[in-house]
Amino acid sequence: MSLPLSVTVITLNEERNLERCLASVQALAAEIVVVDSGSTDATQAIAERFGARFVFNAWPGNVAQNAYATALCTHPWVLSLDADEALTPELAAEIRHVLTEGFEGVDGFMLTRRTQYLGAWMWHVWYPERRLRLVRRDAARWVGPDPHGRVEVAGRTQRLKHDFLHYTYRDLDDQYRKLLSYAHSSARERYAQGKRMSPVKLLLSPWFRFLRDLILKGAWRDGWRGVLIAWAGAFSSFLKQAYLYELEHEAQRHDAPHQRK
Repeated sequence: MSLPLSVTVITLNEERNLERCLASVQALAAEIVVVDSGSTDATQAIAERFGARFVFNAWPGNVAQNAYATALCTHPWVLSLDADEALTPELAAEIRHVLTEGFEGVDGFMLTRRTQYLGAWMWHVWYPERRLRLVRRDAARWVGPDPHGRVEVAGRTQRLKHDFLHYTYRDLDDQYRKLLSYAHSSARERYAQGKRMSPVKLLLSPWFRFLRDLILKGAWRDGWRGVLIAWAGAFSSFLKQAYLYELEHEAQRHDAPHQRK
């Protein structure tokens, strides 16, 4: 039996992941909304096979795309998933229970994400990751900078017990392509807010990030995969500052001819 629940997924060429995602929610959702920004693979065919409403919307950014998807929903509760995520059967049963029983005064539920990296589940550096994903539609809004926005609700939240799953990065090439893209997007967002490259952060933030992930977050306990994750996080911190510097340099170069006049 379906619930008064809409599930949203935003996609771009997600044929590798989408079937697993939609299969995990099909029995729960009264409505599945897939908002796509121009897939050229089998993403649309997979979505329609699961009875999803498939809508094209040119990519406006992560926050705006998720807000657009939520606005299309017609049911009181909305569950937002990425295409590379899926519910466990245990979490699906827990969601069914809470939406059937009802929780007075609760506008959202925090879910715990467990991530698979290079073929193994990470139990320390990326765990537990708390994410607000199940919300009352009318109390929710998407906020924050791209590419890592988030949904907020007006009222109280409660945490669910069971995990949902994140099948991240196909391989290291995929990881570093996304890392470069996210760092560039983050730098553009910061530059637009008036922030500029900090020499101190350029030199020191990668090391602080590496030591935080390796020691404080326990990446070393996840073995060499954890060490790879810690170094990738350090590189991401470096890139954000480096891209800020590049943006500053490009702006100065563009302004220089006008200043000489």
